[in-house]
Amino acid sequence: MSLIVKDLTKKYGEKTVVDHLSFAMEGPGVYALLGTNGAGKTTSIRMMLGMLSRDGGETLWNGAPLSLETCNVGYLAEERGLYPKYTLMDQLKYFASLRGVEGAEADKRIRYWARRLEVEEYLYPEKTTRQGKKMSAPSLKADQLSKGNQQKIQLMMALLPDPELLILDEPLSGLDPVNTDLFKGIIREEIDKGKYLIMSSHQMPTVEEFCTEITIMDRSRTVLQGNLNEIKKSYGRVNLKLKTDEDVGDLVRASGARILTEKENEYEIKVQGEAQAMYLLRELTERKVTVVTFDLQEPSLHEIFVEKVGSGDENA
Repeated sequence: MSLIVKDLTKKYGEKTVVDHLSFAMEGPGVYALLGTNGAGKTTSIRMMLGMLSRDGGETLWNGAPLSLETCNVGYLAEERGLYPKYTLMDQLKYFASLRGVEGAEADKRIRYWARRLEVEEYLYPEKTTRQGKKMSAPSLKADQLSKGNQQKIQLMMALLPDPELLILDEPLSGLDPVNTDLFKGIIREEIDKGKYLIMSSHQMPTVEEFCTEITIMDRSRTVLQGNLNEIKKSYGRVNLKLKTDEDVGDLVRASGARILTEKENEYEIKVQGEAQAMYLLRELTERKVTVVTFDLQEPSLHEIFVEKVGSGDENA
């Protein structure tokens, strides 16, 4: 199977909001679509799914236009939207039926994901009668849940059809650390099942944790694209974490390296390359400085992202 996005273009009047976006997934994995607010990420996703008309380009799944008829797709939208006055169970069963999951199979999948996402108490509540007996009660309504639990229900909706292609737009936005880890665990399970995932997120450490291929967009255009490891290698190992038993700030500055942060003999340093880092290490060794940590790393995705789009207007 393969997913090919080719020359997706969207205009509103004279303004181009997505300018010939192209990328491909030749096998299962996680692809990251990144950019500042207004860069065109969500618009691109909606065009891919046929939710928004396009002014050019196409999205192909196994050589055929991507649609619910050609591909089993699950979509967690950035803009959350449950019906507030309908019960959660009614909504889950309705959306499952739209994807061909009905009856006992729908009940089975809802029960599984309710347990996995820890929302059983909202979907299968109990009430106590005057005689003290416990009886099942209707599931809660969406407006009775916190935003985080509503997000769990919407992830359930995306997962109920057991999609081949799962698109997650800001999946961890607004979650507390416990539920963030819960969502991450589910994402890993979907990866292990051999699914195709597209993730859009502003949380760069999360992207680095899951994604192998990326596209960074800025003001409608692609400004960087490729394999994340290869991109980071191309920058070289320029981030140095140094910890010593004594103050070596002056020695670091004398080497030509730049200190980014300094606290109690721990330093985050920007070097020009490995040669400069090795020169500093030699200087430290010759002066018999006790080096506790000397960790030379490639730049983070956060640094690369800021370099590529940091000068732009985030509201463009």
